[in-house]
Amino acid sequence: MSANQTPPTATYDSAFLKACRREPVPHTPVWFMRQAGRSLPEYRKVREGIPMLESCMRPELVTEITLQPVRRHDVDAAIYFSDIVVPLKAIGIDLDIKPGVGPVVENPIRTRADLAQLRDLTPEDVSYVTEAIGLLTRELGATPLIGFAGAPFTLASYLVEGGPSRTYENSKAMMYGDPELWADLLDRLADITAAFLKVQIEAGASAVQLFDSWVGSLAPADYRRSVMPASAKVFEAVAGYGVPRIHFGVGTGELLNLMGEAGADVVGVDWRVPLDEAARRVGPGKALQGNLDPTVLFATPEAVEAKTREVLDAAAGLEGHVFNLGHGVMPSTDPDALTRLVEYVHTQTAR
Repeated sequence: MSANQTPPTATYDSAFLKACRREPVPHTPVWFMRQAGRSLPEYRKVREGIPMLESCMRPELVTEITLQPVRRHDVDAAIYFSDIVVPLKAIGIDLDIKPGVGPVVENPIRTRADLAQLRDLTPEDVSYVTEAIGLLTRELGATPLIGFAGAPFTLASYLVEGGPSRTYENSKAMMYGDPELWADLLDRLADITAAFLKVQIEAGASAVQLFDSWVGSLAPADYRRSVMPASAKVFEAVAGYGVPRIHFGVGTGELLNLMGEAGADVVGVDWRVPLDEAARRVGPGKALQGNLDPTVLFATPEAVEAKTREVLDAAAGLEGHVFNLGHGVMPSTDPDALTRLVEYVHTQTAR
């Protein structure tokens, strides 16, 4: 699908896309971040012995993993199985995903000369993504597929720190101490991210989500000055396709208004801010996504229903609501709890 073309009709009238467009829905749509993953025994079985990054580059495997939660849980959307560092690996960054650690970068970016590592991403670099999405959209039919990318700040934090961090001291030192280098780094990552999302949309993704997982570590003034321009550039680059754009981060209660302002159609909310309050912070004209605490799923079914009811009640006055967790599914979550949750939301919100 090229820019300005109307979205494919098979998914256009789905509950998920209607909610993203803030239109009336037959029921509140549900999907889960990390719904395809370690909580599913069938996922662990097909991934056995295959490193994470390699699994992201095998179209048939990506297709199977992406479809697993749709089959099992009856969710209203699939999310493309990938990892936020896939486009970085595709352009030749020396990195690996180490079990129990996360992405580890061999040569962190700390100087202007290091920026040379970041060349443009071409569709040929990720031809396996195009192939996998072609396979997926044929299988999914009327179920929308959500494309997926890491946001410039979160990618930068991995590249500058060299791996996961709790404090982001190297990233913040660059942001405060060499703002020009920081701006150039994020601008380059915005181009790479936009190119990665375009590949997914052109292959058939019905919506895209930008994960700014770690941006909650910033104060609003720093976000507006040092991060928002790059995120806005990504959203603007895919605006012409007409697919909903979702923006999500963790611990971003103070940033919700700015994250919407960056260009999202749907703002993801973690579990710390009730959805009615989140709507007040985001302002009109945006749908919201969220926001059950993922740990609630370890409680009794009655407790899960009670907490879910709180989320649905808080969402009652929203223009558009996509039910989700406030972060990803935890690996030790009982898959049956997720299946029951989808059924409960569908039943309780049937119009």
